[in-house]
Formats: sequence, C-alpha cells, structure tokens
Amino acid sequence: PLSCKTFNNMHIKKIVLEGFKSYKRRTTIQLNAHHTVVVGKNGSGKSNIFQALQFVLSHKFEQLRQEERKALLHEGGATGTLTAAVEIVFDNTSGRLPVSGDEVSIKRAIGVKKDEFFLDGKHVTKQHIESLMESAGFSRSNPYYIVPQGKVTTLIKMKPHEMLKLFREIAGTRVYEDRRKESLRI
Repeated sequence: PLSCKTFNNMHIKKIVLEGFKSYKRRTTIQLNAHHTVVVGKNGSGKSNIFQALQFVLSHKFEQLRQEERKALLHEGGATGTLTAAVEIVFDNTSGRLPVSGDEVSIKRAIGVKKDEFFLDGKHVTKQHIESLMESAGFSRSNPYYIVPQGKVTTLIKMKPHEMLKLFREIAGTRVYEDRRKESLRI
C-alpha cells in the first residue's frame, strides 16, 4: 500500500509514468490528499509506483550505470523504449515549495546516456531540485520522507532508544548533532 498524507496542505496530486519499468504507455495516477492505497494483482506494477517516487525524490537511483538505466526502461529497452520519465505533481496551495503556482511539477527523464530533471517543464539541475525539496523540509539527510511498506513494521518494533534516535534523524537534528561533533573534534 502507498499512503499519501497531507503535511501543511502539501501533497502529491498525481504521478505520471511513461516508459518506466512496467509502464510503457503514459499512465497518470491521481492521488487523494487524505489517503491513497494502491492495490492490484502480483506483477501489476504496484511496487513500481513506489520506485517511481524514489526515482524522482530520493538518492536510491543516483549514479546509475548503463545496465541499471536499462533496467528502469520498460522491459529493459527491448521493446524500443529508449527513455523513461516520471513526473510528480504536488499541490502547493500552501506555498510550502518556494515557487509560484498552486501546482508544482518535478520530472526526471532518463535514457541510456541521459539523465534530466525538470521543474514545471523547465530544464533544471538535480541540485536545484534537491535545494527546492530541502527548502520544503525534505532533507537529503533524512531518508524517512519516503518509507517503504516493509519498513513500517520495523519502525513499530523499535526499542525506545532506537525510536529516539530515529525521531532525531527525522526531525533533522541529527545533521546538526553530526556537525557539532565534527566541530568539537577540530
């Protein structure tokens, strides 16, 4: 299941996939601001939706080798699919993302030799997207803004001291603690 919670009125409105893994044709998935669950038969592409979010927003698909890029293309590019693209459209009526507009589109497109990012249809650098997301509270150092299905059970079963450590990491204070420790060493 995939859950999408409202956080300061910002949420993902839709995900558009094209040529990405099991989604050869352009597919738009509308998401609800309060709760979205993706269900389907085994092999229907549910986990590919989650991977699409990671593909655009996380560092899981960073520094891809040519064979890893091909694996993201529909059927490994064997069917003539030379590019894959995932677009995530956010509701930004709260203005949490510091760009004009009530909707913000972040898109990543790859091919065998290319890797491009777009913000509202304009070509931008990956660093620009990272800075934008960090300004909205999605820190690069916090891998918990995208939580895979199996990880939820692990989080629930944590011991209190492990939970405290995790909450500090999620809150973003771990970055400052690490910097503090480093400055004390100097």
